Amino acid sequence: MSTTKLAEVQEQIQTFWSPMFMDELRESLLIGSLVNKEYQGELKAQGDTVRVSQINAPTGELRTVGTDADSFNSELLETTYVDIKADKRAVASYKMQDLVMLQSQIGAQDSQIRASLLYAVQKQINDYLYTLVSPSASAPDHILNGIADFNASQLLTVRKLAAQAKWEKSKGWWILADPSYYNDLLNATTMTSSDYIGAETPVVAGQIVQKRFGFNILEDNSRSEDFALAFHPDFLHLVMQTQPTFKISDLHAQGQFGFIMSVDIVFGGKLGIDGDLKHIKIYNT
Repeated sequence: MSTTKLAEVQEQIQTFWSPMFMDELRESLLIGSLVNKEYQGELKAQGDTVRVSQINAPTGELRTVGTDADSFNSELLETTYVDIKADKRAVASYKMQDLVMLQSQIGAQDSQIRASLLYAVQKQINDYLYTLVSPSASAPDHILNGIADFNASQLLTVRKLAAQAKWEKSKGWWILADPSYYNDLLNATTMTSSDYIGAETPVVAGQIVQKRFGFNILEDNSRSEDFALAFHPDFLHLVMQTQPTFKISDLHAQGQFGFIMSVDIVFGGKLGIDGDLKHIKIYNT
């Protein structure tokens, strides 16, 4: 295949697959679709740093009319921030004998090649984000160990911890449970019967969200048995490039026939402000 033809195929892949790839990635990446993705600054290349900040609430004052309510003391506006470095690159690649199959799938909505590359990139990002899970291990302790049955009683314990930590509610509270813990919840009549919990509504990553005791609960089969993560979206920040990079190269210079195709995306993640108090780890050892 000529260099010109190869360049045309790569351009088509970048043009057609990049936007689809990002849309599908956001939909399928369970934890990545739920955590905070807001930041200040620009993310253009690996190693770029962006910032997440919040304005600290003032202490305020309570005054009494007729005594001291005619004056007040102002407080200095203070900001807390977290810098996040995009120092990770998720990469997936294929080696192929020719580009016939690839060319036939460029315009396909259900391309198997794109889906397989997507899964590989998604898994790398997903697994990395879970390595950042690090809840507070001191008072208040946000680690619940030895939980053999994740039932309604345990869920109430998690809800109490979240409430005592003053998790803000506008973004929702979430639980990702492995299939074993998810089955525990499904096995409880008070957790599944419409007589108790009513209708289910939102859909995330193709799953109907179960709303129980103030939490949106989803099954995450990427985790080991007896593991669940309860969190507020601000516990973790994920920053990603807006589009992945696709590249196709001829292997002839390496003394081989065929082509190699790769896709990569630069990203970074970090616990948010007071992030250790905004998530709870539940597991059984």
